[in-house]
Amino acid sequence: MQSSIKLMLLLSLLISSCKKTSTDPINTIPPINSSDPMYFPPTSGTDWQTTSPATLGWNETELNNLYTYLGTKNTKAFIILKNGKIVVERYFGTFTRDSSWYWASAGKTMTAFLVGIAQQEGLLNINNRSNQYLGTGFSSAPLVKENLITIRHQLTMTSGLDDGVPDSDCTLPSCLTYKADAGSRWAYHNAAYTLLDKVIETASGTNFNNYFQQKIRDRIGMNGIWLKSLNSNNVLFSNARSMSRFGLLMLNKGKWDQTPILSDTNYINNQINSSQNLNLSYGYLTWLNGKTSSMVPTLQIVFPGSLIPNAPAEMYAALGKNDQKIYVVPSQKLVVIRMGESAGTVMFAVSGFDNELWGRLNTIIK
Repeated sequence: MQSSIKLMLLLSLLISSCKKTSTDPINTIPPINSSDPMYFPPTSGTDWQTTSPATLGWNETELNNLYTYLGTKNTKAFIILKNGKIVVERYFGTFTRDSSWYWASAGKTMTAFLVGIAQQEGLLNINNRSNQYLGTGFSSAPLVKENLITIRHQLTMTSGLDDGVPDSDCTLPSCLTYKADAGSRWAYHNAAYTLLDKVIETASGTNFNNYFQQKIRDRIGMNGIWLKSLNSNNVLFSNARSMSRFGLLMLNKGKWDQTPILSDTNYINNQINSSQNLNLSYGYLTWLNGKTSSMVPTLQIVFPGSLIPNAPAEMYAALGKNDQKIYVVPSQKLVVIRMGESAGTVMFAVSGFDNELWGRLNTIIK
């Protein structure tokens, strides 16, 4: 079963990569057009300004077709923000504006923001060894190899710990085995990422949920909580509007209106651009479009071309299992949110659904 899923993913990505080629964009944060001020909803209450698709000149016939399509793809919530204002907000079945759902690996991008805040506050340095915060022997790698692993390697999925163990979510030392020197191999490894929660807790002296609530959630008006699953993953749950708020924070380069949440522009720039040369389509726990090549979870294959050929080249994204999506397109001031069950392609963070969806969005957004 696992091998067939990998084959489906491989075929899907090979087909997609043949549809469109792109050049590797300059490694800077794309500018935001200042002629149309960004709107930020109040941090309390339910008020949120809207803009109609007709006002923007969007194709409403194709938008209605999109709603039908999303309904057939197990979608629960779908939101599009333009300049911070809601253009599209649609819920499916019994799911409502107040319903909560899991972010899956889309929460990784939130964790990367929190690491940046902790570094900004002088609580840690991402170039420090991970075992300064996790303790010597947090893995079963030889100490000389464990000492090579830094927080930056955890942020970039280059820890060198083996993702091919029976349970790649397990954070016990016995599950964290040496595969390659840190920085020499890219592999999408949940366990190495999950340990960043403990890094933040050790550095801040408070638990991970408290740090999230104090530094991001309450300051931008989100709801949500991180919950430990049985397999050690720490998973964020919130409603769709809260996911949209975080997307808006990403779009505005770490500021909520005029309030800096993460003001380290160098860190933000590194988060949303290639963080290493092994997988150009990966920043700090954030997926990047428009690069000349990409790698995807579970496969040690470098695919030519853009990650999502139909999407804007400048787009960056938080992507999670079963098609949890936060897409950010800076030049268009767009944030697109999708929550739901799997759209029916593959289970991993990157799927054929991304390309299908953007093919449809391209017929709508002007």
